[in-house]
Amino acid sequence: MADQGAFERATGRGLEDDSGKPRYLRYQRNLMLPHCGSSVLEVGAGTGEFAAHVTGLQRHVLTDVDPDAAQYMKQRFADRPEVEVRTLDLAEQPELEQPVETAMAINVLEHIDDDATALRSLSRLVAPGGTIVLWVPGYQQLYGEFDRLVGHVRRYTPETMRSAIRRAGLTVRVAKPVNFLGALAWWAAVRKGGSNAPNKRLVRIYDRFVVPVTEATEKVVPAPFGQSILGVAQVPAG
Repeated sequence: MADQGAFERATGRGLEDDSGKPRYLRYQRNLMLPHCGSSVLEVGAGTGEFAAHVTGLQRHVLTDVDPDAAQYMKQRFADRPEVEVRTLDLAEQPELEQPVETAMAINVLEHIDDDATALRSLSRLVAPGGTIVLWVPGYQQLYGEFDRLVGHVRRYTPETMRSAIRRAGLTVRVAKPVNFLGALAWWAAVRKGGSNAPNKRLVRIYDRFVVPVTEATEKVVPAPFGQSILGVAQVPAG
């Protein structure tokens, strides 16, 4: 984008860019997409890095609070007829003309003071019985200068994720830590090393060598702790 939008300037979201982590994004998709229906609303989609590799949906609504990000995605996905792009702010009680089966928020909820109210607003955009799939940073012990710079209010545990979902009036389907090896690397770099921005060379090494091992291991052994928390909430059936 030629210029950062207001949200990106305020939160430093450029630091959270995942475009250089193709294996990590695949790992993320493999964990999240099984919980999604055929129509998906993605909140805080940024430049659409996650969505760029999601195919087969009947409807994919990409949203961001930043108008510049939305405009960029309109150009990027102009040849994808199933993709709709719009600006959306959870704080303003957003509406959709037609609800989706699944709402997805990747690294969004941790920026919001009242997370339960945000989830409640999001649930109104989902058809009865549908799902909300969440990916958030895990464990306050990993909170460092990077989190402060990008505007993280908190990091989650499975327990605090369950609490937010229940306070929103939703049912917890999944609340679990993921990316155990990533948590160890994060602790070493951010908490002990004091890093306030990703080292691109180390990120590439992590993506190439650590992520495949993490994915293979977690298929066999549940992560006891993780860099992120995967949450799945179900909207009441009616």
